[in-house]
This record gives sequence, structure tokens and C-alpha cells, in this order.
Amino acid sequence: MKFRVLAVDYDGTVAENDTLDPGVRGALADLRRRDIVVVLVTGRILDDLRRVAGDLHFVDAVVAENGAVIEFPDTGYAPTPSPPPPPGFVEELRRKAIAHHAGRSIVEADAGEAPRILEILRRLELPLVLAFNRRRVMVLPQAVSKATGLRKALTILRLSPHNAVGIGDAENDHELLRACEVGVAVEWGSEALKASADYVLPGEGPAAVSAYIRGLANRSRLPVPVSTRRRLLVGHQDNGQPLALAVRGRNLLIAGDPRSGKSWVTGLLCEQLILNGYSVCILDPEGDYVSLEALPGVVVFGGADPLPRPRDLLRALRHPDVSVVVDLSHAPQEEKVEYMRAVLPSLAALRRRTGMPHRIVVDEAHYFLHEPDVTDLLDLNLNSYTLVTYRASKLHPDVLAASHGIIVTCESDPHEVEALVELCRRCAGQMPVAEWERLLGGLVIGEAVALPITEEAGGETRRLRLIPRLTPHVRHLAKYVDIPVPEGRGFVFSRDGVPTGVRAQTLRAFIAILDRTSADVVDGHARRNDFSRWIAQVFGDYPLAKTVRRLEEGYTGQVSDLVIDLTQAVRARYDLVETSQA
Repeated sequence: MKFRVLAVDYDGTVAENDTLDPGVRGALADLRRRDIVVVLVTGRILDDLRRVAGDLHFVDAVVAENGAVIEFPDTGYAPTPSPPPPPGFVEELRRKAIAHHAGRSIVEADAGEAPRILEILRRLELPLVLAFNRRRVMVLPQAVSKATGLRKALTILRLSPHNAVGIGDAENDHELLRACEVGVAVEWGSEALKASADYVLPGEGPAAVSAYIRGLANRSRLPVPVSTRRRLLVGHQDNGQPLALAVRGRNLLIAGDPRSGKSWVTGLLCEQLILNGYSVCILDPEGDYVSLEALPGVVVFGGADPLPRPRDLLRALRHPDVSVVVDLSHAPQEEKVEYMRAVLPSLAALRRRTGMPHRIVVDEAHYFLHEPDVTDLLDLNLNSYTLVTYRASKLHPDVLAASHGIIVTCESDPHEVEALVELCRRCAGQMPVAEWERLLGGLVIGEAVALPITEEAGGETRRLRLIPRLTPHVRHLAKYVDIPVPEGRGFVFSRDGVPTGVRAQTLRAFIAILDRTSADVVDGHARRNDFSRWIAQVFGDYPLAKTVRRLEEGYTGQVSDLVIDLTQAVRARYDLVETSQA
């Protein structure tokens, strides 16, 4: 993910004996020149911070008093702080001769006074809590922390903590590091903080932080290692062990037969991303993801309404707490293709510039990402795409090569199995293709396999029972039936090998034409197994092709019965209704 924010503690991290390290000051200036926002997050009372740090214009925002007070130095804007200390509490501290310093919202004292302060809070029945910071203790309102203050500041700036690195040293930095996508603890700091951090910064003082910040300034993405605490649970293996995917650091491919559960898996991952505050943009050709609108911050465009212009879509995605589903199910296929070609480059440019959306999902990807100019549509180096397809073999080779995680639902097409195995060849050993076909073709609804190329699979195939979803799965009533096949691959109705001049380019057209085609034409195609062969070779729908093949093989010459059976087979497979009923 793009690196957009540095959130850094003051005392013990970038300052010693009250004094900001000069090298750190220069490093922060370098970050800001590169359009990285710097937020100083401290437990200090704001006036005290000004006393020791001087002019605060060396940062973009200050979160002081352990999250209770926020100020933007360049504008002087300061949102309303948390409630001030209760007068009765402050008076009781004076009466007990407990040395303290009251800020706009918190009260701080020597950590050794904590037992006496706690007794006062209990006696006065006050909704205040204690937070320790080395040798000091802070008394502050409940539910206030460095994390709450940082999130509020970033919301005002229209930035996301998922694009942030946080650096701290002490007990009160736990929430700060948890809030940031990458949490860094300094080596000379709290042992407990180091144990919970994503990365421990080696060194002996602020000079080490200065060097680390300068290293951050030279990169556009968040640093490695990838956070192990931010994962998306997919399902459980036969031994009960969970399999969860790291949120960032890869493009993900989800493949499988039509109606095998691909969009269920995709929706499952999107739910978790959205509920954890990530911004997601889902380009939804068939209306499978509109139920995600039930989640907070999700907006659905399109459907029966006009599709949003690319600039309107990008404007919505500039808010870090917003996710968007673009429902293209009512658009003709040609319009879907044109829209994808217009919006995908814009989304890539937005993410390069702002870091959002955090993930871009393209369903039915084979229809849109097979041409040689695919790199003009996607920036695969962003490692931010989830691509969903029942024809992975049709994706451009550059797209397949950039897929570093692959989840497969039931896959019964031998050609598709072979293509997926080839992607994993280097890490999948020498398992015969026939064994792969049995494994992937034997999956049932509610199951999936993480292929060995997926890091969390550990070089093995991991068969999973998928976990439940929060939102219902929505399947569009006419999924696939109105998508035209390429020119030259339509079904040509013929009599004794001579075309009749009638051609079906979609499944809906196929069953409509079938119903009014002369009996001798239908009879010839059925006896040659042309119907099942076309469905298998052109649509790749092997389950439907198998059903149609059985009908052809059981055909006894009753054309009217065969037409009814074929029509019912297609309708049952695709929930087909007439357009006027949809």
C-alpha cells in the first residue's frame, strides 16, 4: 500500500531530555516535501509541548494529551477537545497534595501517585481512566487514546491509517501502533511494545529514528515486513486450522466454474476489508455484490441508474472510509467493456496518487483483461487487485504472472485446470494434472482450495471449508445469458452442413431461436452433439454441457421434447427469466 502518513511519538522516540533531535527535524521536513503527512502524537499537554519543541510547524498535525487534543499548526485549527478534567477531581488532587499538571482534557502526575489517584476516582465515581507513560501517569476520559486522536486528525485530512507508519517507545503507544498499518517500536523502548509491534527499529536513540525516516522518504510504499496481524480469514482446513490471507502485498486471483462460489469468496474477503476500515472499489458486471451496501460506508452506483462518470467515482473514493460497488448488470456488454477501459486506468492513477482505494476488485475479469494493452488498464505493480474469473486461461499472460495468490472454487474444465497448475508449477512439485483435476473438480459449494503459489499455503494445496458471510450473496437473475460471445463463436444453425443464416451470440438468443427452429435442423445438431460441444468450448460451462450431452444421448427423435428439456436446462442453470420480468 502507498505510504502517505507518518505518525510519530515525541519523548523517547524523536526527543531526548525534552529536545527534538535535529536530524529528525530535517528528516521530517524531507518527508513533507515528498507529500507525506507527518503527525506528532504525544501524551504531552499541548502548552508543555510548545515549551520544549518550540514552533510546531515542522509537522502537519499534532495529537496531544494522549489523543484528547488535536491541532493543525499551519492553520491553527483545533477541533473541540475531549471533556476537561472535572473540577472536583482537580480540587481533590490539590487537597491531597498530589503534584499534578492539568491540560485541556487530561491530568498528569508522577506514576508513583497512581494508587492514590485511583482511590480518588473510585470514591468520586468518575468515568476516567489511567494511562502510564514511563515515569508519568495520565488521567483521561474513557475511550480516548493516541489512536482515537490520530484517526480523528486523519479523517479531517481525508487520509487513512491504513496508509500510515506509526513509531513509538512506551506503554501509551500500543494503540498508536495498532491503529497504523505498520507499527514500529524502537529497540530502546518498552519490551511489551516491541513484542506487539510489526517491526523493531534497531539503534540507541533518536538518531536511529532519523535514519529510518530518511529511508521511508525514498519509498512510495509501506515498508516490509507485511503486517501479520492484518489478515482476512477464508476458511478452515480439515484439521481445523484456519487459513487467513495477508491484507496487502499481492494481487489475488479467484477462479472456478460458473456458479461455483467465486463471488461468495470475493464478497467474504471484501466484507472483512470494509469492516476493518479499508476502502474497496468493486467493478461488478453482474450485480453480485450489491448486498455489501448493508455494511457501513458502502455506496452502490449503477444498476437501474446511469453508471457514474469516472470523475464522480474517483471523487467518492477520495474519502478513506468509503467503499464503492459499481453495478454494471443493466448495461449491454459493449458498454461494460467501454466503461471498464475508461475507469480502470483512472482508478490506478488515483491509487498511485492517494493510496486509495486500498483494493480494486474486477469480476468477470476475462471479458476485460485479455487484450495486449492490459498494462494500460492496470498498474499491476500496485499489488492491489482482486480478479475474479471462470476463464483464467483467457486473461493476458502479464495479468496471470502478476497473481501471487490464487483461490479456486470447483473447476471442472481440464483446460482451466491445466492453466492454473502451470501458474503454480514452480512451487507445486510434480503432482500429475489428473490428480489436480480430481481435486479441483471434486470441490462442492462452500469449499475452495488455496493453491501453492499463495504464500499462506506454504507451498501446498490447502482445501478449505469457507467461513460464513455477514451479508447475503446476490446472484443476478440473468447471469451470463446476455453476454455475447466473440464474433465467429456464435452457434450457427445449419441444415445438412449448410448454414440457415441464423446465428445465436448469447445463451438467451440460443434458447429463443431453438424454440422456433425447424425440427430437421434441431434433429441434426442433436445427433451430432453440437449443442453440448458449443456450450463446453465457447462458454466453458462444463456442468451445463454435461447435462445437455445427456439430453442429446437420450434423444429418441422427439424434437419438441428435446427443445423443452434444453430450454429448462439453461433456465435452471442461469436462473433465466424474461427481461420484462426481471
